Parts: sequence; C-alpha cells; structure tokens
Amino acid sequence: MPLNTLLITPPFTQLNTAYPATAYIKGFLDSKNVKTTQLDLSIELFTAVFTKEFIDAIFKQAEMLGNKEFPLVYNNKEDYINKVDSVMDYLRVQEVTAAYQIVHKEYLPYGHRRIKLEKDLSTEFGKLGILDKAKHIATLFVEELGDFINANVDEFFSFTRYAEQIGRAASSFDTIDDCLQYETTLIEDEMLYLLNEQLQQDTYNLVCFTVPFPGNLFSALRCAQFIKQEYPKIKVAMGGGYCNTELRRLSDPRIFDFVDFITLDDGEGPLLRITEFLTSKIEEESLERTFICKNNKVVYVDKLPNTIFHHKNLPAPSYIGLPTNKYLSFLDVMNPMHRMWSDGKWNKLTISHGCYWKQCSFCDVTLDYIGNYQNTTADDLVNKIEKIISETGITGFHFVDEAAPPKMLRALANKLIERKIFITWWTNIRFEKTFTPELCALLSKSGCIAVTGGLEVASDRLLAKMKKGVDIGQVARVTKAFSDENIMVHAYLMFGFPTETAQETIDSLEVVRQLFYNNCIQSAFWHQFACTSHSPVGKNPEEFKINIIGPEFKGFAENDLYHEDPTGAEHHLYSQGLNMALNNYLNHKGFEIPLHSYFDFKVPKVTINNNLIFNHLNK
Repeated sequence: MPLNTLLITPPFTQLNTAYPATAYIKGFLDSKNVKTTQLDLSIELFTAVFTKEFIDAIFKQAEMLGNKEFPLVYNNKEDYINKVDSVMDYLRVQEVTAAYQIVHKEYLPYGHRRIKLEKDLSTEFGKLGILDKAKHIATLFVEELGDFINANVDEFFSFTRYAEQIGRAASSFDTIDDCLQYETTLIEDEMLYLLNEQLQQDTYNLVCFTVPFPGNLFSALRCAQFIKQEYPKIKVAMGGGYCNTELRRLSDPRIFDFVDFITLDDGEGPLLRITEFLTSKIEEESLERTFICKNNKVVYVDKLPNTIFHHKNLPAPSYIGLPTNKYLSFLDVMNPMHRMWSDGKWNKLTISHGCYWKQCSFCDVTLDYIGNYQNTTADDLVNKIEKIISETGITGFHFVDEAAPPKMLRALANKLIERKIFITWWTNIRFEKTFTPELCALLSKSGCIAVTGGLEVASDRLLAKMKKGVDIGQVARVTKAFSDENIMVHAYLMFGFPTETAQETIDSLEVVRQLFYNNCIQSAFWHQFACTSHSPVGKNPEEFKINIIGPEFKGFAENDLYHEDPTGAEHHLYSQGLNMALNNYLNHKGFEIPLHSYFDFKVPKVTINNNLIFNHLNK
C-alpha cells in the first residue's frame, strides 16, 4: 500500500502568512512521488476560535469558572460575540466600506487596550489613512479577546505560541508529561476536533509535525497523543527548529509514548528514509538523523554517509493546500518596518542554506542550519519564485535567510529585472561593506523594500569580541545606503553580552539614538543576550569570562544556559529603560531626552561624541 503523509504546523505560529516548513517538505516529497497533504492547524484553529459561536462559549466557560478578569471585555460580551466575525473578515481582507464601519466610534467596544491607546489614534493615524486605522482598531479588539481567554479560560493561550512556558528550558520532560495528563481545555478540544476532521478525510499512514519553536511543542504533543489514542496505526514523526536545537541529547524515552520518530536538521533526507522504512524498502538501521525508541531506550539512528540533498537541487516549496484566504493582517505597531512581521501575506523562501559568515560567537554556528552553507543560482531562485506565485497568487516574498549573501542578492536582482518579474521582497543580511549605494539602488529597483540585520551591541570592542566582522562606522554607512534608496532597515540589538559594562550599554543606546536620528535605521528590537549550548560562548564560557550555573540536563531539552557575568553590568536592570527609549525612536520622537532619564537608577554619562554617526557618514 502506498504511503500517505500528512504534514502539520501545530498552533500557534505566524497568523498573517504560512510558516514554510511543511511547504518545503511537501515540495520535496512530491518530487519523490510520496503522497502528501499539508495542514496549517495554527491558522485553522485561530480562525475557529475567533467566531461568534466559539467566543460565546468562551464567555460561558469564564462565567461557569467564576473568572471575570478584564471586566471591560466581560461587561461588553454581547458586542464582542456579535462583532467578532465582521472584525475577522476585515482582518482577512481590508475592504474600505468595512473600514468605515469599524472606525465608527460606537461600532466596537472600548476594552482595556483600546481605551489606553485611543488618545494616540488621531495623531498616529491622521496620516496613515482609514484602512490602517480600522486594521489597528480591529487588532486591538482581537487582542482584548485574546487577553480575556488567557486570563479566564486557558492560561496557555497566546497569539503566536501555545504553552510556551512549559516548552522553554524544559531540561526535564516531567512538567510536559504532567500537563499532557490534564483534561484538555476548550481551545485544545477545538484543535483536536479540527485534527480529527482532517484525519477523517483520508487514510494516512504517517503524520509529521514541524515544531519550529517552544510555543509549538505542547500543541504538537497534544495532537500526537490524540492520534495515538484514536488512530493507533498511524505513525507520528516530529522535527523542526525546536528539535534541531533543543533535543540533540535526548535520552528520556517518555516522549515516545506520543511520537515514533524525531528527526534532526534538514527534514528532507530523514523523512524520505522514514517513508522508505514504513513501506519496507529499507531496514530500520538505514534511517538517517532520527531518534527512535527500542526496549524503552532512546536510540539515535544515523546511517553514514548521509544522503545529501543540496540546496541548489531541491525543488520549490509547495504551498498547495494552505488556505491563503484565511491568513490575517494585524496592525499592532504603527512603525512601518516593525509591522511587516504581522501584516501582509508573504511567500517565504530561502536564498541560501546556512550562513556564509558563520563566526558570530553568540550564534548556533555548530549546528547544521547555520554552519552548513549552500548556495544556488539566480535562475533556479527565480524559477521557484514564479512557481510559488502561480500557486499562491501572492507577489510578496520574505527571504528567510540567516544572512543573504550580497553576491547572490545582486544576481537575483539582475535576474528579476531581466525576466520582468515584479515582486516585493525583504530579507535578512549582514551590514557589510559590499552593500554599496550602487548595489542598494539595484536591489530597490528589483523590488526590495526592507532589510533586517544584527547590529547587536553598538560597541566596537564587543563587536570584535562577538566576531561580527563589522564596526559602527561601517554599519552607519551601509544602513544609510539602504535608507537613501527607501529600503527600510531593522536592526537586531543585544544587551548583556558577556563582560558588557554599564558604560558600554549606555553608549550603545546613544549610538542607536544617533542611527535613528540620522535616518540610518527605522526600526529595531532589543534582545537580552541568551547563552546557548551550541554557540562558541556556550561551548567556551571561560573564554568569555562567564560561569554556567545550569540548568541540570535531565534527559530532554538542552539549549538555553543560565550564566553569571561577574565582570559585566547587572544586565537585566537595563531592559525597561532601553525599551522605553527605543519605543520613542521607533516613533521618531524623544531624541532630545537625556538617556539617563529613561532609567530609575543612576547610569553612567554618555562618553561618545554626539556627532559620531554624522561624522562616520561624512567621512
């Protein structure tokens, strides 16, 4: 009997566009004549929850439990129940006549989020127009309902993750195992109903879950648990970013009560071998990069040499079967660059596999998804772009590279122009000097509207320690070259890198202020440094003068390491002030506010020239 495979994205991931993992696997398995169907259970569940009937059930459940957190929502429950369908319809298709209805001051209720922001709406949206104003009000309405669900009915619920708190830093399987024994919640019941509906439509032999983040793990296991109980003949496999980073030392067999296979790194080879094993074409020992359980012991089967499917030879991802019309555009942040993660439909595609730089000391450079760099040709890429447009009808592309190579971007831009293919695209890069004004102009002409990149710590000493291969002057000139071509720039910022002093943190903030002020960057986000077990810092902590203090590995996940930084500042204290300042700069205001006023404790005075970036730009 031929194998029939179901590929599932479990709740919750992105809601405005399809997460691409199943599309990549489907494209590959289709090319190998393995029958596949893909299900984005994330968007299916979200759109099932935010309906009149389900929200009515949510309020009834909250009442039954005696929970009435967010009274403004509870007291306006009739409005939330009766208007949720029209709001969701608007978030799917921003239609101007519906926008007039949504912005009417008496149409939607004023919950805790809208009341707080209402005073800003007229100023922020005076220049942005009615479609965006309506989208923002509709987003607040749905977020208010989300807050209500989380506080009163299901503490695991969140827009782009589910039960993330138990999937994160789960060195032991104990808590996850305990939670899987609890009664299912209202949301989980709906998820399992949707899963069952899909399983009834065909006879599947293999169900594969992609688990990209900790916030997908529990829902994947809940679904797997249901399959094992109701469809015991179906085999279950799990892979994706979470497994690739967190489960490399897996030794606890309990997870195999729910799944049969857990694969590491690129899924194409391991999954093809699993399908061959299940159809008796190969023996178990010929599996590749796959954990299985034998005699209640975890066994890693990896026949060497692995079958290599090079990036340039892989087929295009296939988006067939994903519900393009169900994805929702949210507008929770006014910043035009910041909003791109949650607003608009984007086909996701990778230009290159891995990172061509692969030296940054905070990054998982020892893992395949970073360290195994593979490229392709511009013709191959543009062929894939054309195929994806024909399947989705969407001409927006987000190239989800670790760092898109400048040489490849030049070739891609020239090929798009030559073949008269008109797309809108954005990607992640390194701020390196190859991005000249001339190259930025070419990228803009080919449809590039934005780039993201890691500035990390705006300190030349720490950039060198990180092995970023850039300095502040170079970052300023490159980002300005993009901005001058109307390509928006988002910078990933880091604070709390090992040995970073209070002085360096404050001086970094001043550099960031100047980069915004000089229109080099338009958007940014602060992350506190996290030490991971697969990074150079995690592997050689003494070299970076930190002490690893846990967690103790107990057979399940291993990634984030707790550490002490005896020579650095008390990094966590700076989070709030850094974000308050950044929030001003994102909205292009507050440049004149002294930096020390953002912090409720004494901080060092800025020591860098207040024309540092201006001077770098004019060298």
